[in-house]
Amino acid sequence: MFETPGTVLVGTQGWDYPAWVGPFYPPATRPADMLGVFARAFSTVEVDTTFYGTPAEYIVRGWRERVPPGFRFSLKVPQAITHERRLVDAAELLAQFLGRVRLLGDRLGPLLLQMPPDWAPTPVARAALDGFVPGLPTDVRWAMEFRDPRWLRSEVIQLLRAHGVALAFAEGRWVRRDRVLALTEEPTADFSYVRWMGPDRALTDFSRVQVSRDDVFAPWVEAVRALQRRGRTVYGYFNNHFQGHAPASARRLQEALGEEPVAPAALRVQGDLFN
Repeated sequence: MFETPGTVLVGTQGWDYPAWVGPFYPPATRPADMLGVFARAFSTVEVDTTFYGTPAEYIVRGWRERVPPGFRFSLKVPQAITHERRLVDAAELLAQFLGRVRLLGDRLGPLLLQMPPDWAPTPVARAALDGFVPGLPTDVRWAMEFRDPRWLRSEVIQLLRAHGVALAFAEGRWVRRDRVLALTEEPTADFSYVRWMGPDRALTDFSRVQVSRDDVFAPWVEAVRALQRRGRTVYGYFNNHFQGHAPASARRLQEALGEEPVAPAALRVQGDLFN
């Protein structure tokens, strides 16, 4: 299930954006065909819909059938666990979620625990974290994102490291970039999880790049390369709000890492199923 050390898998957060038809997907691409076409350009995708609930069995099986071997789905853990129960008394919900997403088989990538920005490191919250992390199954890769920077203290980092949970590195408005980049120098797992979110949600047109992030790319490319040199597998995901058009941002990172991106003009709707 796990990739060769030093592998970098680059993708986007989601794939089913109508605004991508034309700029990324070939014209007239149907929603049902988008995932299969996406998987010809990128090796992974982060799924946001699982944040809102555990998907139906037929949906998970459909995802698996539409991508080739080697493709990885990274899934957000449902908000019922992270935002509503805040890791407390969540074992049953987590088991239900895992039972469903394991149907992805070897296409299953890391699972992301995205904690809410108002989850402060109080004694109660810290006790919840200490009770939750050691119980995570080890046959699945886990990443955890803290949006309150006060969580990024040595004892929390050590807890994640002791259980092989990756601290998610996010380029966004919650934690200063210099602090996040410094944390990449001491990863907590044998893989790393990076999310390029952008500074705000002002962008609404996802058909084209609208914001320059030249000042951001250089330090992040070096951070990813450094993680590669340490033998870490890296999963990296771009949000549309990072520059306006996530596929273009992802292709730019591929180029910076010496990969040959698949140009939109080379994508074709073939309707393949990969069983």
